[in-house]
Amino acid sequence: MDFRLSFIAFAVEQRILRFGKFTTKAGRLSPYFFNAGLFDHGASLRRLCRFYVQAIEADGLAFDMLFGPAYKGIPLATGIALGFAEQGRDLPFAYNRKEAKDHGEGGSLVGAPLAGRVLIVDDVVSAGNSVRESVNAIRAVGAEPAGVVVALDRMERGQGERSATREIEANYGLPVIAIASLDHLLAFLRHHSEFADHAAAVHAYRQRYGSSL
Repeated sequence: MDFRLSFIAFAVEQRILRFGKFTTKAGRLSPYFFNAGLFDHGASLRRLCRFYVQAIEADGLAFDMLFGPAYKGIPLATGIALGFAEQGRDLPFAYNRKEAKDHGEGGSLVGAPLAGRVLIVDDVVSAGNSVRESVNAIRAVGAEPAGVVVALDRMERGQGERSATREIEANYGLPVIAIASLDHLLAFLRHHSEFADHAAAVHAYRQRYGSSL
């Protein structure tokens, strides 16, 4: 099975990807919900981060280090760095605090100094606020954002007709890599008859809020 469909199956199995009625940050009533914060055990987080590694390697993007915006990006950047280390690539990583620390080492950044081409790690693309803050933090110290990698691309419209992912690519000139997209989720649902009702609901949601731009 393609690793992207394997990831969807894994997320459903772990109940990280759930079906029902959920209100998104944009106020849309969604028939599914993805919450990477529920990868809260060592084994599941390790497997998730291995999927991230696969997606990054499949894309072939050149980068020098990882950056995880607080809060969900912190364990993700850490786990992905461990995943690459298992394959023999020792990557530096860093993350930020929500509030700057005024004692000890001070500042809002923790970990390796931001340098070179920095890959931003997050769970999903929503309003793009964390991406904007990350890009600003990276550029402020003279480093260069290389791209953004997320677990799931919901393929929904952002502020305009383009998807939120395409808006980020246009606004910041950065590629966005996703382990899987809404199209992969629909493909998974279509091949599992027990999810037939959910497949119809997700497809209808895609028709209403999705974007091919």
